[in-house]
Amino acid sequence: MASSKPIKYSTFKADDFVDIRMGPGAASTAPFTVMQKFKETATKHATLPALHVQRKLPEPEGKNEYSEDWTVWTWSAYYNDTIKFAKALVKLDFAPHKCINIIGFNSPEWVIANMGGIAAGGISAGIYTTNNAEACHYISEHSEAEVIVLEDIKQLKKYQTIAEKLPKLKAVVMWTGGFPPDVTFPARVKLFTWDGFLQSGADVPDAKIDERIADQKPNECCTLIYTSGTTGPPKAVMISNDNLTWTTATYLDSMPVKFNENDRAISYLPLSHVAAQMLDIHCPLHRGLKIYFARPDALKGSLKDTLIKVRPTYFFGVPRIWEKFYEALMAIGRQTTGVKKTISTWAKSKGAARTELLQYPTTTETKHGGYPSMYGCANKIILSKIKGALGLDQCKVCFTAAAPISIDILNYFGSLDIAVYEVFGQSECTGPHTSNFPGQWKKGSIGRVLPGTQTKVDPVTQEFVYTGRHVFMGYLKMADKTTETIDSEGWLHSGDVASVDEHGFWKITGRIKELIITGGGENIPPVLIEDEIKRQLPALSNVMVIGDKRKFLTCIVTLKTELDSDGSPLSKIISDSARIGAEFGSPAKTWEEARDCEKWKKYITDGINRANNNATSSAQTIKKFVMTADFSEKGGELTPTLKLKRSVAAAKHSVVIESMYAGSAGLD
Repeated sequence: MASSKPIKYSTFKADDFVDIRMGPGAASTAPFTVMQKFKETATKHATLPALHVQRKLPEPEGKNEYSEDWTVWTWSAYYNDTIKFAKALVKLDFAPHKCINIIGFNSPEWVIANMGGIAAGGISAGIYTTNNAEACHYISEHSEAEVIVLEDIKQLKKYQTIAEKLPKLKAVVMWTGGFPPDVTFPARVKLFTWDGFLQSGADVPDAKIDERIADQKPNECCTLIYTSGTTGPPKAVMISNDNLTWTTATYLDSMPVKFNENDRAISYLPLSHVAAQMLDIHCPLHRGLKIYFARPDALKGSLKDTLIKVRPTYFFGVPRIWEKFYEALMAIGRQTTGVKKTISTWAKSKGAARTELLQYPTTTETKHGGYPSMYGCANKIILSKIKGALGLDQCKVCFTAAAPISIDILNYFGSLDIAVYEVFGQSECTGPHTSNFPGQWKKGSIGRVLPGTQTKVDPVTQEFVYTGRHVFMGYLKMADKTTETIDSEGWLHSGDVASVDEHGFWKITGRIKELIITGGGENIPPVLIEDEIKRQLPALSNVMVIGDKRKFLTCIVTLKTELDSDGSPLSKIISDSARIGAEFGSPAKTWEEARDCEKWKKYITDGINRANNNATSSAQTIKKFVMTADFSEKGGELTPTLKLKRSVAAAKHSVVIESMYAGSAGLD
């Protein structure tokens, strides 16, 4: 007789469970836990390398330099240190379903702490290194963290100021250096160096951890992903064991390119983000992949050196990373002249033609692929050298996600014979829901849906709605937000507006909450307008369209400027902004000077007018613009994954926004 027990799709409690959304095909596989897969892989590949890191040389001899040698953890060492970490937690009376927080740049210690928290039956939650003390306090208090694992003195100081306000806190573990003599924490908080913490649980029997691992269930929470939050405080996305193991296995199995223990990747994006955890922790757990940790200054320039040393076989970059590569390569290209320029242009035309042949057939199901005439020659003399200079010459597949990417960027890398496959996902679906793959690729789309999932579009709002075993459990301690996002039938409401073509390739056309409803009642998707303006005006860094409840649309534009050591924008114009300004004869050296420069005003006005000419309706045209300092994470307008926080940016720049609506004159 069938059970009458109602199906439970969501929860908001850390020690609760949800029913697994079993289904046909890929959704029918037997569920298992993260630690079951970890032990299996660590046993199979025990002596093979898993984690690699270059350590900073001691001062003053090192002068902030790093060793050329890699410190390596084999899979066996990785697993054993994870168990030691779990034992140390148990020694502190850390109970199942309790939480640890981790804050610091990507490192073996980060992932070992993450896995150690899970091995102890607990929940691991990463915190962005850029968070200030107040933001750290919110997450640690909200998650009721009992142990904080942090990188160095800089992160330690944040917790020194807030420890009194964290009554659940039992210990702080620091993995780099020792504690300064004047450090003060409440007496109830124990301080450990990394090695000291691993040794502290030595007398805890192995059987105790084996018991904790055996008691874990696939449908229980093991990871919290705190959203970067485009509006309001971050929400804690509860990810189950099955979310992680099923999504990872299904994604890897559906990929035409197959990976094994010989493949390698670079870990450099924040591990507090779901994409980095999937790529740097869980994909390796399933295939025995090798992870190389970049240096902390990766995004300030050292990533290129690491790429060349490691030569990864798969690489993921958020759009801004691909933009930085593009800007650097374009700068080199502008210095190339004469015969070299002619040959380079010819070779890139062959790369572009090859990329077009890789697109999914638009009218038939015939086989994709093929090579244009003379491609082999172009690749040998030019394209392979460019890929080698980037460290991507052995890369089997490159991905991008987390924010929209310009089709111009995709076309540029296509001309270099580098296919960049766009993926759509959310923390709430454990990373991917749709993806382009080799043989299944359309530039400008987010690809096809993951096998074993179901997808639909709301007929009224056009919202992208889906369900499957990758859908999260719920938001911790947020019952209302959970039921808003996961409906009674288990469908996740993404908040995105989407459409699909006849071959099953999806496109995101905007966010429901970001839709602008003008004073005339028109629904305007701002992202499409912003992308078109940036396409017309490559000198711009950011564009934000304004117009909700207004009579007409306006926009804020910014130029690319230098950043200080903390990541805050400075005044000096750099990159394409500086080059293009010089090309049309502007003497401006700072964004403030550019704001007041007639030549810059004409450049931007002409570009916006071109974008307006391509608008689908007159309601979607820009009437005025204003220039401000560039947006940044430090300034609050961007999330750590560089998504625009519209409400924050609008509030911060409210004065200049209102000035655009004070008069009636528009673009010339």
